[in-house]
Amino acid sequence: MSNPVWDVAFDASAVGNTRAAIESYIELETIMRNIVLVMVFVVSLAAPALAQKPEIEAINTKFIEFFNKGDFSGIGSLYTADAIAMPPGSSLVQGRAAIEVMWKGMADQVGDPKLTTVDVKSLGPSAAREIGTFALKTKGPTPQEVTGKYVVVWEKVGNDWKLATDIWNEGK
Repeated sequence: MSNPVWDVAFDASAVGNTRAAIESYIELETIMRNIVLVMVFVVSLAAPALAQKPEIEAINTKFIEFFNKGDFSGIGSLYTADAIAMPPGSSLVQGRAAIEVMWKGMADQVGDPKLTTVDVKSLGPSAAREIGTFALKTKGPTPQEVTGKYVVVWEKVGNDWKLATDIWNEGK
């Protein structure tokens, strides 16, 4: 005798359709899991730059404070021991001590520096590239505002970000 419930529950085509539905669900779940993993990976690449920017901006604030106080050894402490500065129209300046002397000489000619970070790009967990703009005023009887742009390669030394390469020039 035939039982309609039994016939539906164990119908081979129904089992096949259920299996197909389960396989389809598992495939969809795998695709969604992969999409989430890719999204997490992409966010993890961007997160260091987002974290680095506030740290770098804080160091730029320290730089300005040191400059305004005439603390050039303080400025030097923001650079790596083997840092290179590339001021416009001048030779390379290499090493912390030489960079301190360079900034002391510049402070005789300019003041009131302002730095604006435009972009920070992570170059890995211990390096970053910053692009920014600057403004300062010349000293003398007719002070003039000088504006320009800069690029800094930052290096993580221990827990601290340090300027490793610093280049700037006038203009927009």
